Amino acid sequence: MKPLKPEDLRPTVDPDSLGFEYISELGPGIASFFGQERAQTALEFGLDMERPGFNVFVAGLQETGALELTRARLETMARKEAQPPGDICYLHNFKDPDEPVAVELDQGLGQELRKEMMELVDNLRLHLPKNFEGETYLVRKEEVIRSFNKKRSELFEALDKKVREKQFILQADPTGMMVIPAKADGSPLSPEEIGKMTKEEQEELKKKSEELHREMGATMRQIHQLEQEVRQQLKELDREVARQTVETLIKPIVEKFGSIEKLRQYFDQVKEDVILHFEDFRPPKEVPPPGMPFPLPGMGPSFTRYEVNVLVDNSRAQGRPVIVEANPSYPNLFGVIERQAQFGALFTDFTMIKAGALHRANGGYLLIKVTDLLKKPFSYEALKRALRTGKLEIEDPGEQLGLFTTKSLKPEPIELRVKIVLMGDPFLYQLLYNLDEDFRELFKVKAHLDTQTDVSGEKTREFLMSLASIKSEKSLRDIDKTGAARLIEYASELAECREKLSLKIMEIEDILLEADFYAGQAQASTIAREHVQKAIDQRKYRSSLYQEHLQELLAKDIIKVSTSGSAAGQINGLAVYNLGDYSFGKPSRITANISLGKDGVVNIEREAELSGKIHTKGVMILAGYLRSRFARGRILSLTATICFEQSYGMIDGDSASGAELFALLSAISGIPLSQEIACTGAVSQKGEILPVGGVTAKIEGFFDLCQERGFAGKQGVIIPRANVRDLTLKSQVIDAVRQGKFNIWPVETVEEAIELLTGMPAGVPDEKGRFAEDTVFFKVDRELERMSKLARKLAEEEGGKKNKK
Repeated sequence: MKPLKPEDLRPTVDPDSLGFEYISELGPGIASFFGQERAQTALEFGLDMERPGFNVFVAGLQETGALELTRARLETMARKEAQPPGDICYLHNFKDPDEPVAVELDQGLGQELRKEMMELVDNLRLHLPKNFEGETYLVRKEEVIRSFNKKRSELFEALDKKVREKQFILQADPTGMMVIPAKADGSPLSPEEIGKMTKEEQEELKKKSEELHREMGATMRQIHQLEQEVRQQLKELDREVARQTVETLIKPIVEKFGSIEKLRQYFDQVKEDVILHFEDFRPPKEVPPPGMPFPLPGMGPSFTRYEVNVLVDNSRAQGRPVIVEANPSYPNLFGVIERQAQFGALFTDFTMIKAGALHRANGGYLLIKVTDLLKKPFSYEALKRALRTGKLEIEDPGEQLGLFTTKSLKPEPIELRVKIVLMGDPFLYQLLYNLDEDFRELFKVKAHLDTQTDVSGEKTREFLMSLASIKSEKSLRDIDKTGAARLIEYASELAECREKLSLKIMEIEDILLEADFYAGQAQASTIAREHVQKAIDQRKYRSSLYQEHLQELLAKDIIKVSTSGSAAGQINGLAVYNLGDYSFGKPSRITANISLGKDGVVNIEREAELSGKIHTKGVMILAGYLRSRFARGRILSLTATICFEQSYGMIDGDSASGAELFALLSAISGIPLSQEIACTGAVSQKGEILPVGGVTAKIEGFFDLCQERGFAGKQGVIIPRANVRDLTLKSQVIDAVRQGKFNIWPVETVEEAIELLTGMPAGVPDEKGRFAEDTVFFKVDRELERMSKLARKLAEEEGGKKNKK
């Protein structure tokens, strides 16, 4: 079995093949969906689809730069839209102030309406007082007052005449008018003079007085009626002046905005309100109420009701809005009705309605990370409700919980015309899709981001354009061809495949940023290969403390792993430790023991509850292979135990099932296995060696141990042949392979691997299923046959003893 050649062990990129000296020669680059054609097609479909429910879920890992890529694509699509959405305003509802009126206007008209209404108030405050002081108004007012005074005088004169005819006079009193008896000369009679009159005279005087009082009462009622009439006439005069003034001033605004039915009704209500409250526009009287030394703020007339609350101003927008909401709390999404404290109480009005992200994104796109959305109370359910109803309502969630006892506003809902783009990992998408039927109805489009793409001339060019885009966006040093070549290789290393490029753009961007830093430290003008390599090495160094501790334990033989000699029932397996930001390979000793019995293959990790389901499945598969190969004509009378030695944590995955099988075959046959060789690979029931993950890290883990102890003999690793394309080994491994110190053998079958481990042929069965004597399988088969016969013999002896009893 030939080991792999050095050129098979990692991707290599010739810098001269790139066609440039510096990446800036490619231009500024393009931030695009590099390698994400499927996701891009899905996203564009969802955004172009006008039917309800076709919102988009972008399913992808954060490392792919999903947020930045999606936002860039949305902005590109938004710019294609020639007409931006209009403005959204809230107006005072004169009929029901608790329910402000929503109005949607063409782009830029919101601020114009606001300005016009502010100028209207200013003009009313200026012109109304002037018109009330004008000559025409004063003349008409004087005529009304003069007419009233004349009629009142006539009534008083008629009353006075009647009073004098009956020898009485009218006299003013603090409580009103009095009728008093008088002498012939017109002077009032004194009480003494009245007392000297006869009884008949006094009765006559009293009778006349009562009659005159009735006359006076009738006259006063007539005067009071005249006063009411004159007040009404003056009020009508004032209203007429106010109406003429407001109609003149509001006419240009009506002509400009009156084509909108809601605004036409609103302007009519404004006119009626101004006429009703024209006194508010007169100069304030700086007289504080009784008991107050000075007037308090807010005691004067308020013109807030004439203001325009421009909730969303799109006057400067170009194309559809693209809003990214990083904190999708309920108020941030749906807006909020603010409150102010005054005199110890909370109050609010329509001017305190503030827009949320849905308002700003209406007519465009709203991008939200689903994890952020699900963390916020009320937000997810409220968003679904808004999408179902197509209405955007501003409510106070505190009212639903009974947190506020003060009455709040209920603004008129706004028609919702927005595309929601949620972002999250594929696992979250599956959870929501399976558990939330509303999600299935509202997010019908899935844009699935890939994590890798094929290596090809076109894809490599797109990758380089992405690097150029990062360089321009982040203002980095130029990247020379050697640095670009190393970054391409690193993308394949991240993908763990020489034939792929990783689409984890964020990780590649971080390496590029760090390489720029090291280039600066070296006072280099460009980013070269050595700077990229240093960034990669330093990143590993910062995260490899735990790995170094394990390597120290292995080197000092505290963790037992042999790298020389041979032993029966013992093999070097390989595992991968994943620390989140860093993963590395570690060799582990796997042992197998056998005895006569009926328990079959016993997984010690499973018995200790340290085996994951996939690892347990792998052990069951190797047991199936053993029965298929060696127990077609017999019952296996075997109890075998398999164990990862010095393993104290959970073990999962089937990548060690091949090594476990080889240890078991060695234990049965008694043939020792080379301890210079480590092995990784899953096994099928048919004896195939299947590909596994993390093969590069596993090889490097065993290589580091061999290098630490010193190379001797033919050390190396057996891997599945299907994993050869996944090799992206570090340069130290390649150098050792080139020097013949270390080897990597690709295999496809159990037979190929067992021959490398034992130095003996595995064996091929003849027509009767028998193996040649100088093969591994012959010795396995012979031992299993011996154990089977012994088991039958013991069973017969046991049966005989029972019969004798």
